[in-house]
Amino acid sequence: MSSNLSSNLALSLNHFELFSLSPKFDIELATLESNFRKIQSESHPDRFVSASSAEKLQSMQLATLANEAYQTLKNPANRAKYLLELQGIEAISETNTAMPLDFLMQQMEWRESLEDAKAAKDINALENLLREMQQEAKLLQSEIAVLIDQKQDYTSATDATRKLVFIDKVYADINKAIEQLEANL
Repeated sequence: MSSNLSSNLALSLNHFELFSLSPKFDIELATLESNFRKIQSESHPDRFVSASSAEKLQSMQLATLANEAYQTLKNPANRAKYLLELQGIEAISETNTAMPLDFLMQQMEWRESLEDAKAAKDINALENLLREMQQEAKLLQSEIAVLIDQKQDYTSATDATRKLVFIDKVYADINKAIEQLEANL
């Protein structure tokens, strides 16, 4: 984002435009980080101490938008969901929950493994499951990059995104279980 871009204009940009990024799944995270830091610096409250109330409000809105946009784009599942939203597709909704049978079976196995490891207080089993989930997430991220960035196959990308969102949830549950077990050591 150029420094002469007004806050009003910045507030009307999508997340990719805000950070001067192409709207694609495979983004350069270092550029995202750098452009986020620049916006945060430009909209920092200390720079608006003597500004009008309207200017202070705009800088606060820009900082809030930049933070929200950064959190969305730095997380692969959220980035994929956002890209699909830009295409008018809501990847995760109550009316859009279909999953392939093999993935549903895999979900059940992961959940059972998680519960078994928690019951056994087996941190090693949880860490192994975490590594398995990381591998699966990386494969899905590569698949989503091809589906969105190269093929523009948004239907298949929606299915892959739903899987990635689920994996993120299980991943978070595994981390939580590990933290709880480590706290009780």
